[in-house]
Amino acid sequence: MPATVELRGRAAAPGLARGPVHRIVDIADLQRQSGTPGDERIALESAIETATADLATLIADASSDGADILEFQVAMLEDEALREPALVSIDSGADAASAWSATVAEQIAIYRAGDDSYFSARASDLEDLRDRVLSHLLGAGAQQDIQPGAILIGRDLTPSRFLAIDWSKGGAIALSDGSPSSHVAMLARSRGVPMTVGLGRIPAATFAEAIVDGERGRLLLDPAADDVASYTAALGEAATRVAQEAVVLKQAAMTRDRQPVAVLINVAEPEELNTIDPAICDGIGLVRTEFLFDRPGGLPDEETQYRAYAHIMQWAAGRPVTIRTIDAGGDKPVPGLTQDGETNPFLGMRGIRLSLAKPDIFGVQLRALARAAVHGDLRIMLPMITVPEEITAAAALLDAAVAQLQAENVSAKRPKLGIMVEVPAVAIVPELFKEAAFFSIGSNDLTQYVTASARDNAAVADLNDAGHPAVRAMIAHVAKTGRALNIDVSLCGDMGGDPRHLPVLIAAGLRSVSVAPPLVGRVKLALRDIDGGPSA
Repeated sequence: MPATVELRGRAAAPGLARGPVHRIVDIADLQRQSGTPGDERIALESAIETATADLATLIADASSDGADILEFQVAMLEDEALREPALVSIDSGADAASAWSATVAEQIAIYRAGDDSYFSARASDLEDLRDRVLSHLLGAGAQQDIQPGAILIGRDLTPSRFLAIDWSKGGAIALSDGSPSSHVAMLARSRGVPMTVGLGRIPAATFAEAIVDGERGRLLLDPAADDVASYTAALGEAATRVAQEAVVLKQAAMTRDRQPVAVLINVAEPEELNTIDPAICDGIGLVRTEFLFDRPGGLPDEETQYRAYAHIMQWAAGRPVTIRTIDAGGDKPVPGLTQDGETNPFLGMRGIRLSLAKPDIFGVQLRALARAAVHGDLRIMLPMITVPEEITAAAALLDAAVAQLQAENVSAKRPKLGIMVEVPAVAIVPELFKEAAFFSIGSNDLTQYVTASARDNAAVADLNDAGHPAVRAMIAHVAKTGRALNIDVSLCGDMGGDPRHLPVLIAAGLRSVSVAPPLVGRVKLALRDIDGGPSA
């Protein structure tokens, strides 16, 4: 039997799975025999038309979250601006497959510019529509039958491929690239499909079976008997834990000494809420509004934003909802908004800095938020705050937006205006920012800046540790200052969903965390084993 190969990457969807290996063929690497330019033009147009029909069929059978993802792809395929460069290339002698691949590759490169960011994860959607068209251009060589319960391994997986697979009999995903924030990862989490990403180069050898540990980001290829025994034991432990989580899922969260803790959820897209019962959480601690700005058609208008925010408020049914203003820039480029060519984008024009530099665009978002605020307890959160003057400037724009709406006889309300605490300058002297209605600690960026280690760089992953004493000290200081100033303090980074860090957060005095929806039960269960100590 071949030696076991173990690879470690990043957890994208929790769970454990064992099954036969299915290697994902990269369709873009296949070749097509070229015909005349006229023939190739007809072939491409026909493939796009067929791919669009395929997507329409999938949309009809998909749940709402999957349908919305696929509708984005249909809109892209119907956009003449996307196919035109490919047709020009065909007229110059390229075959349809090469021309289409090169054209979409340019768009993918733009989306991938930020590595593991939310926006770069959208590149998988472009790859998806690229590959669907290519599969029709390349014929049978692009088709793949997937055995039920298979472990899919490869460079990346696109959403429509994921949705075309029957996961009812098990299976898992292990990718050399990929992102925990990709649409595929979101779909995997919502359907209970274990997934790990960022594994690096997967050996090209043939493997019979594999084990995926979505909890720890591990892949075992051709596992040994001891590995299988450990997997079986872990599977039993996981089943017990899931049952325990289900018991507490809709119960109020509290520590062992019965101190209440608010457990809220983080939301990247409204579609995530379609399969979530509001009763499991105390509200939404973070809505990432970037989902509105990476869709076809350019920057979203006021009405588009208002409808999205109002939908979220209606789901919350009176529970508090904290919506973060657009956190573009850095590793999240937005055409028409962000700046190109920054030498150090993480320290450049991003978050509130960019919003204040584009008051017309920012004003549209503030108007939409003020309108949605009439539907419940909406709170606005400003990202990347560094100096108090940024809060003052944003507050003035918000006040102006509310005044304009009232003058227009449009129903609106001024929401509370709080800030992300993710820049060390704020965490060190939070008392300077008492104009904020609340603090929400963004542990991901705070850790990145405090440890000077990019969170998406595997080479410095060991340094990017939310448990670093300096990070913990800053969080404790912010929590203590917040209590002294009577300012609510929460935490919305990944640290809050990790049971290993919860004792530190509770000891620091935090009594509110916002986590990924699948982790709510796990967090509530873990809190029951932690003493809160003196009341915060």
